[in-house]
Amino acid sequence: MPQALTRGMDNQAPSTKTTSAFYAQSAAAFGLALLTVLVAIFYLPSDPWPKAFLALGTLFLTTSAFSLAKCVRDAQESQYVVSRLDQARVERILADHDPWKQVG
Repeated sequence: MPQALTRGMDNQAPSTKTTSAFYAQSAAAFGLALLTVLVAIFYLPSDPWPKAFLALGTLFLTTSAFSLAKCVRDAQESQYVVSRLDQARVERILADHDPWKQVG
């Protein structure tokens, strides 16, 4: 396929390269937020049972957030792979197609 016809047909996913500074800031913010909630639960003027319930709820929410983030990432990656496979199939069909070929 001529280069002029394929220009602008790139359906590549945007490359998002996470910098180490952003990664460190995100990890620090997560750790600080989790620590703040756990300290607040510890100093809550209440019996141990409600504190334990809140601590377990916080733990469950945290692990669920990680699971959800992984599921969303996996879904986006699989969609990208399917898109690339479809694009490769279309490019192969277009490469094999000869509009000047005699029918019959």
